[in-house]
Amino acid sequence: MSELRQKMRMDMELRGYSPMTIKSYINHVSNFAKFYNKSPKYLGEKEICDYLHYCIIKKKLSEGTVNYINSSLKFCYTKTLNRYWNSDKIARMKEPSKLPSVLSPDEVKSIFDVTENLKHKAILMTVYSAGLRVSEVCNLKITDIDSKNMQILIREGKGKKDRYSLLSKSNLKILREYWSRYHPTEYLF
Repeated sequence: MSELRQKMRMDMELRGYSPMTIKSYINHVSNFAKFYNKSPKYLGEKEICDYLHYCIIKKKLSEGTVNYINSSLKFCYTKTLNRYWNSDKIARMKEPSKLPSVLSPDEVKSIFDVTENLKHKAILMTVYSAGLRVSEVCNLKITDIDSKNMQILIREGKGKKDRYSLLSKSNLKILREYWSRYHPTEYLF
């Protein structure tokens, strides 16, 4: 691993970046360096703009992906190489704001109705009613379910932040049924 990559990795680890973010950022900076066959320390603003333009026009990458590459390069240049980053010249792409498609209450009910496995039904209902991510529901512990206050504690969700979510009566009912059948010990699922 090059000295620049090691320094960049250490800079991100010191700031508490997740292992996946570190891997992605280093990969994007590495692809940028390979594109020019030079270390980023020998490349500047023009090369960055040209590379981002190439990613948009030739590689046809999405706005979000190009912005992620932009963030990776910005971290490398501002934090690791300690250089100035002109946000006016190296601008981020405007991302379209699309409304998500939302299932109707009848569609959601039909999903729950056809799910026969109790564990799967409990997971789906918890994800849906509490608005959890897959990783969050996988890390739920029995002690995170607070039936007295009708809430669920989500530990270290996105951004390593804790938060509370609501616990509905129907979700609590299915969780109790699930618990009485499977008797999980530490983790709920």
